[in-house]
Amino acid sequence: MTFALIDYGAGNLTSVRKAFSAIGVETMTPRTPAELDACAGIVIPGVGNFRAVSALGDEWRGAVLGRVAAGVPLLGICLGMQLLYEGSDEAPGVPGLGLLAGRCERIQVERPLKVPHVGWNSLSLEGRRTILSGVNDGTYVYFTHSYAAPVSTDTAAVTTHGTRFAAAVERDHVWGVQFHPEKSGDTGLRILRNFVERARR
Repeated sequence: MTFALIDYGAGNLTSVRKAFSAIGVETMTPRTPAELDACAGIVIPGVGNFRAVSALGDEWRGAVLGRVAAGVPLLGICLGMQLLYEGSDEAPGVPGLGLLAGRCERIQVERPLKVPHVGWNSLSLEGRRTILSGVNDGTYVYFTHSYAAPVSTDTAAVTTHGTRFAAAVERDHVWGVQFHPEKSGDTGLRILRNFVERARR
């Protein structure tokens, strides 16, 4: 059972690949959209500016959306989570995948807090969600970002840095985490295992 790591030139693929390897899961980086057909799950990592997602052209977007429609689990990490939404104020002309409603906005803070939000921060769990099975309320994970998604009915966990934002989201088999599980120790590996276990059902 192989999982696809989407490469659009802005993802920390090496660290994500090592994290999956640490839990005994094989990953591959598809060279063409058609290769997604053989994958049990899709992971979209990412760092940096939302404009980077424009490198995913219509063919790639169509392939990802088609696999999600077919029931294949999808996990977005950091910028990859923001891609799940309709778009971001960071790059107004660049569309997201539209799998979740809303747009990502710049984090609003007051001194001494700074943007980007970089470092460890805690999760406040919202209801029962598969993505965070086995994760305790108040657990710390690693963030690095300037924009974030709004809190909504899809939110599985909230974090506060000046303002509250969605730290983890879930709708059916579409998941997203604003933090970096590949840099979040045992908690991050637990979340990746949850994703893999969902795909294996």
